[in-house]
Amino acid sequence: MERTLKMLAKEAKSRMKKGFWKQCEEELDARRRSAREQGLNESKMERYFMGKVSTQIRGETPDAFYLKVRDMLLAEGEVSDAIGRLTDRAYYDTLSYEEKQRYTLELSEKYLAALKRFRRECLFEQGEKG
Repeated sequence: MERTLKMLAKEAKSRMKKGFWKQCEEELDARRRSAREQGLNESKMERYFMGKVSTQIRGETPDAFYLKVRDMLLAEGEVSDAIGRLTDRAYYDTLSYEEKQRYTLELSEKYLAALKRFRRECLFEQGEKG
């Protein structure tokens, strides 16, 4: 469902009434302190946090591929055959040699992006859990 300008304005007003931005400010301050204590780059943490808040406001959810990668990493860590595990075998078997090469390259790029995101989340989410 596409959100209209009126709906977006109503959501923004609701966030203001419920203290969303005050909570964000308090959480950001806490994360800054935590990053400082852990010796992490505060500006990277701030960019990560701002992206997370923006994603929340837009109502976006993680895509299925990222969730699959995240679950694999949480269960088994980084494995040497990650691309093989993520390959859709039924689809892969229907491809020509060139298409298989392209599919594997695209899957590798998606995996590396998901891995980078996972590492960033692990780094900056530590303070939330402990």
